[in-house]
Amino acid sequence: MPLKIHNTMTGEEEEFKPIHGNRVNMFVCGPTVYDLTHIGHARTYIAYDIMARYLRYKGYSLFYLMNITDVDDKIISRAKERNLNPVDLAQQYTVEFYKDMASLGINSVNLFAKASEYVAEIIAQVNTLLEKGYAYVVDGDVYYDISKFSEYGRLSRQKPDELKKHRIEPDPRKRNPSDFSLWKSQKPGELAWDSPWGKGRPGWHIEDTAITYTHFGSRYDIHGGAVELVFPHHEAEIAQAEAATGEKPLVKYWVHTGILNVKGQKMSKSLGNFVTIKDALQRYDPDVLRLFFASSHYRSPIDFSEENLRSSKELLERLHATYNKVQRLLERSLDLTAFRESQFTRIVSQHKEKFIEAMDDDFNTPAAIATLVNLAKEVEKSIPSGLDEKTIRNIFETLKEMCSIIGIFEGREDKKTFREISAELVNLIVEIRDEARRKNDWETSDRIRDRLRKIGVILEDTAEGTKWRV
Repeated sequence: MPLKIHNTMTGEEEEFKPIHGNRVNMFVCGPTVYDLTHIGHARTYIAYDIMARYLRYKGYSLFYLMNITDVDDKIISRAKERNLNPVDLAQQYTVEFYKDMASLGINSVNLFAKASEYVAEIIAQVNTLLEKGYAYVVDGDVYYDISKFSEYGRLSRQKPDELKKHRIEPDPRKRNPSDFSLWKSQKPGELAWDSPWGKGRPGWHIEDTAITYTHFGSRYDIHGGAVELVFPHHEAEIAQAEAATGEKPLVKYWVHTGILNVKGQKMSKSLGNFVTIKDALQRYDPDVLRLFFASSHYRSPIDFSEENLRSSKELLERLHATYNKVQRLLERSLDLTAFRESQFTRIVSQHKEKFIEAMDDDFNTPAAIATLVNLAKEVEKSIPSGLDEKTIRNIFETLKEMCSIIGIFEGREDKKTFREISAELVNLIVEIRDEARRKNDWETSDRIRDRLRKIGVILEDTAEGTKWRV
């Protein structure tokens, strides 16, 4: 079964066929770094992390690019409130963002691209739009003229007359109320760069298209982000890029994550239900958060509540118990029988196929997790009856593959194997016995030697020190 992805542009699930064969270019809108990232960011970035993991699992050569908006009105405003330099504020929250991503196990991004590092490319793209007649200058500000782009509104399915009600950036100098900024002239004391239109800084939308054009060219495979970005942000990206390059579509598959609520309400500081990623991680294991978000389809609304998180925590613990049990069976090399080997191999294979089938269906993580849970139940029922080592290894590798795609248990796996831990414990006991011998405490020394012998560890006192063997 081929991978199918829901395309926001068409409203349909489409078979995934990359533009360049096996190579996949994916861009996801990153944060505006004026504050700590919140659980809405976590929901979105975990979803795309899982997509990236699965694309690589399927054998695609994926380049995953995410921008960081470190030049923006919100950053300037927050810096003024705190009497800080906007550059320093943005850098501070960029570092915190990296920490949050690492804490959540989001490690699939190839490149985080800061907008401030692409100003030359942004200026070049704005200049192209001016030369082609899609933009105009007003006293050092540059605006995109949406009336020049006939397909503006097709992603959000809005008709031209409906766009008139959107006065995104109030400015009586604009030709159309919905025209948007490409370049903003410098206000006193603000961060600015030199440009052909005077000192200023980039508009929000132009940052992304300059970055993607630099790394991907005029067209690429997947563009992701939260559903709130469809209009005006992603609509503006299409208008800018396709007008500048003359090629379309800019993006082959538009993918958007659903809305996150907290206890049934939209998250807002004014409602007192604003939860940062750091706050969430103080209360919940990262794997709980990953499993919680993945238990809903990425396009579905999701409610961040204690009850839902508690259910995810309980489910994670059950899965982890099975995962550890299978891992221990391998590490301890228990005497396993060949009972039901062929039958259970078939069961494992069937569950793996169902898992892949679910992920191929527009990254259906709830169905994939249900398959993982069912496999864990089958394993729990069958282990007491006896399984051979080959089958146990097959079970473990399959569980590990599934969990790795969801991104769980990677941080929870023991850093050392059971055998390594056992060896260190024996070494510790031998050290304690050596200390007893130095103190002429022969009774304790002999007791330790005898107890170790009973569990199969033989001590040999040599001129080079005490050695042991199983």
